[in-house]
Amino acid sequence: MTEDIDLKTQYPHAMLPEASADEFARQEFVKSLKFHLASQVSPGNKDAFEARAKPRFERSAKRQPETIHDVRKAMADEPYFNFWSALQRNSQEMMWKSVQLSVERQLPDLIDACKSDLPETGGTLRLDPDLETPRYHKAVDIHCMPGGYHSEFTTDDVANGATYDRAVYLYAMGRMGPFNSDIGDTTIAWIKANHPDFRPRRILDMGCSVGHSTLPYCDAFPEAEVYGIDVGAPMVRYAHARARTLGKTVHFSQQNAEATDFPDGHFDLIVSHILVHETSHVAIRRIMREANRLLAPGGLVVHAETPPYRDLPLYDAFMLDWDTRNNNEPYWGASHELKAAEVAAETGFDPALAFEAYQPSAFEAEEARRTRVFQGGDFGGGGAWWVWGVRKAA
Repeated sequence: MTEDIDLKTQYPHAMLPEASADEFARQEFVKSLKFHLASQVSPGNKDAFEARAKPRFERSAKRQPETIHDVRKAMADEPYFNFWSALQRNSQEMMWKSVQLSVERQLPDLIDACKSDLPETGGTLRLDPDLETPRYHKAVDIHCMPGGYHSEFTTDDVANGATYDRAVYLYAMGRMGPFNSDIGDTTIAWIKANHPDFRPRRILDMGCSVGHSTLPYCDAFPEAEVYGIDVGAPMVRYAHARARTLGKTVHFSQQNAEATDFPDGHFDLIVSHILVHETSHVAIRRIMREANRLLAPGGLVVHAETPPYRDLPLYDAFMLDWDTRNNNEPYWGASHELKAAEVAAETGFDPALAFEAYQPSAFEAEEARRTRVFQGGDFGGGGAWWVWGVRKAA
């Protein structure tokens, strides 16, 4: 990132879908609405809980709320919360639609651009038309994105990759930086701070989507080979083209992180960035067993997510759990109850080598406008990411 880049604007790389004046205005409205809901409307939920919902629950249950389920029951009929929740859900659907308008209008051009003479960086792309999309991806449109990561609407489709690239910037309200790379940059900062002598030869990003968090590893570890996998062909097609326009060398392939075709011990570092909350209870354990197989002795697996509920005050945990029932994230809640040592022990790692930590956001510019609160629909607001994982015994 160069110093003259406007931190309030997504970096206009060659693959980013262009918006007309009206489309851009619509997108900016959604971004502003999301920030208004997060910073101005959402705080009123806590006032409503303390003043009305909690006393009602205590009178009825003869005790204080003890779990997020208690708080949810108390807030179920609270008009202010339902008002905020409806606006939050609508802002999500408006966000996808505002970007789809641009993508649908120029999809043939975007597809052609992926096939054109983009800068050659040495990166590769492998697709698997026979790959079976996991049921937990097909069951719902994850985070309300029409078609999820995997759906293809035309030959050589990149629609959902292009949609995701622009929409994530709006979703995070610009607070993941002009390249949407904050989670990757933050994870790298944690790795370098805690393992300063670590020099991975090969790095794998599981569930890489369009490579937002993958590309920073090219600069952080310039001697390493960087790989990214995702189940969605439109994602990795777009990721490959985007990486070439940005001059980064990454080897992308369409694969399921539960069972890859890489050889044993092939990687020194395996990472994921908000992958875990989009996998099932069974799948994350399969993914960790696969990571164990793929890691060389002494290698690291690091997952970046939002905080576990146990680390948050009860009301804040309830608000963070909003996505589970309201944003098509059915595995969100369970993923926030994982314990690194327990998962490590279940998947063949030494639990004594497991870790959990918080890392301040790498993108901490004034323009980021953090709310400093973790809440539904605002995963970047807290200004930190929770990293967990394990080091494989040497």
